[in-house]
Amino acid sequence: MEAAAVPFPVFATAGLAVEFRELTFRYPGGRLALSEITASIPIGSRLAIVGPSGAGKSTLLLHLNGLLPGQLSASSEPCAVRIFGQPILPTTLASIRQRVGFVFQDPDDQLFAATVADDVAFGPRQLGCSKHEIGNRVAESLALVGLSHTLPDNPGQLSYGERKRVCLAGVLACRPELIVLDEPSSNLDPRSRRQLRTILEELPATQIMATHDLDLVLDACDTVWVIDEGRLQAAGPTRRILSDPLLMDRHGLEVPWRLRG
Repeated sequence: MEAAAVPFPVFATAGLAVEFRELTFRYPGGRLALSEITASIPIGSRLAIVGPSGAGKSTLLLHLNGLLPGQLSASSEPCAVRIFGQPILPTTLASIRQRVGFVFQDPDDQLFAATVADDVAFGPRQLGCSKHEIGNRVAESLALVGLSHTLPDNPGQLSYGERKRVCLAGVLACRPELIVLDEPSSNLDPRSRRQLRTILEELPATQIMATHDLDLVLDACDTVWVIDEGRLQAAGPTRRILSDPLLMDRHGLEVPWRLRG
């Protein structure tokens, strides 16, 4: 699949995309999901968050655009998460969500319209784009993910991999500065996975993904965070983190075959 160019706006190239300051989060019932996470993500990063199941990876992602209501604060006091310098507050939430695109693990949690075109158009429509601009964004985003031919189709009739790419197209149509992906390659066949990797390589936005696919991490990410028991256990360049057998074993992970020996 040859990716088509999408005219993203010119993004900032310096500064911090995300700041976590002693982020702690408990789910209703008291289960501690995140504990005192303090770290930052520079603009332009391609970050992978890895760790065993139940470690807190998805919970961390859900804080990046206020999807967990416990993170919102009615006060003007600095909160535990800042996106491009803005604290996540009720007064900033709409602005932040215009800059952050979230691709869920299960495409059926994200797709709802009767046609692919309407699904991809939903975000730009909410942003107040003109009818002409919406049409352009839908066409360009679907071309980028190689699905221009699916415009009139019902998303439910597409393959799982195609539905995941429609979700990504819907996010790209909003031109986000930060793209967040939860298990982007789960349940994809090898061809769909290669297509996803190619798409991500072409995007200028800052990218953060939570994944168990360490080969995708090697191909697509320059930095890795290891999350376990709700805590940030390690962070650093991708190859250095993933090639550390003691670190990986300690947190229920395995060194990828490409880095062994």
